[in-house]
Amino acid sequence: MTTFAELLLNGISLGAVYSLIALGFVIIFKASEVVNFSHASLLLVGGFIIAKLHDPIGFWAALAAGVAGAALVGCLVEFLIIRRSKNPSHSVLAIVTIGVDIVLATELTRQIGTSVLAMGDPWGDKVVHLGPVSIAQTRVAALLVAALLITAFLLAFKHTGWGVAMRASAEDGEAAALMGIRLGRVSLSAWAVAGALAAVAALFLAVFPTPGLDRTTGMVALKAFPAAILGGLDSTTGALVGGLAIGVTESLMSGYQNDLTFLGRGIGDVAPFLVMLIVLLVRPAGLFGTRELTRV
Repeated sequence: MTTFAELLLNGISLGAVYSLIALGFVIIFKASEVVNFSHASLLLVGGFIIAKLHDPIGFWAALAAGVAGAALVGCLVEFLIIRRSKNPSHSVLAIVTIGVDIVLATELTRQIGTSVLAMGDPWGDKVVHLGPVSIAQTRVAALLVAALLITAFLLAFKHTGWGVAMRASAEDGEAAALMGIRLGRVSLSAWAVAGALAAVAALFLAVFPTPGLDRTTGMVALKAFPAAILGGLDSTTGALVGGLAIGVTESLMSGYQNDLTFLGRGIGDVAPFLVMLIVLLVRPAGLFGTRELTRV
C-alpha cells in the first residue's frame, strides 16, 4: 500500500507538470488553430537558459530569464514564421512547426552535447516524509507551482480582458475581429504564455530524481501531447485532467512493470499513448473536446 501511495503521489505531481505542457498545446490551438509540434523545443530552450545562468546570476533570476527566453522564442516563431506564412492551411502550419522544432532542437542538442546540466534548484535531493510515504521535495514543489500557475491561468482566462479576447477568437475569429479584437495580439500572447509554461515544466522535469537537463529532455513534451489530445485539444480543463491521467498512468505502470512483464519492458513510456488511443476510440474529440457537427 505504501508503494502504491508513493507512486500515486509521484504520478499526480508528474501529471501536474504534464498539464502545464498540455496547456501550452491547448492555448496555441485555441488562439490560432495550429497544433504546435515545436513545443518540445520551447521547453528545451527554457530549461537550457536556466541551466546555463543559475551559476552566474542565481537560481531565481535564471528561472525568470528562462521563462522570458522561452516566451520570447515562442513570440518569434509566431511573428516571423506562423503569421507570415503564405499558406493559410492549419495542417500545413502544423508541419511548419515540425520544421521549426527540428532546427531549434538540432542547435540546442549541439550546444548541450553529451553533458547533463544541473538546474541549480534550491530543493536538491531532499525528501519529504508523510508517515510511511516518502516523496522528493521537488515533486511537492512541482505540484504546488503547477497548481498555482494553472489556477492563475484559468482565472485570467475567465475574468480578464485577455481571456475574453482569447475565448472570443477561439469561438469565432472572424466575428471577434469585427468586434475590434486584434487576433494577431491574441495569437502572439498565446505563444508567449505557452513558452513560459514550458520553461517552468522544463525545470521540474530536470531536477531530482532525474540527473539533470540533457538533449533528450525536450522529448518528454511528447508525453504531454497525449494529455492534450486525451482531454480535448480545445479544452483548458481537459489539459488539466489529461495531464493528471497521463502522469498517474505512467507512474503506476512504471512502478509495477515487474508485475506486468507480459506487456513488455518500458510499458510506462508507452502507456500514455495507449490511454490516448483507447479514449479516442470512444470519444474522438477527447474527454472535454468540442465535437464537430456536420449538417447532411
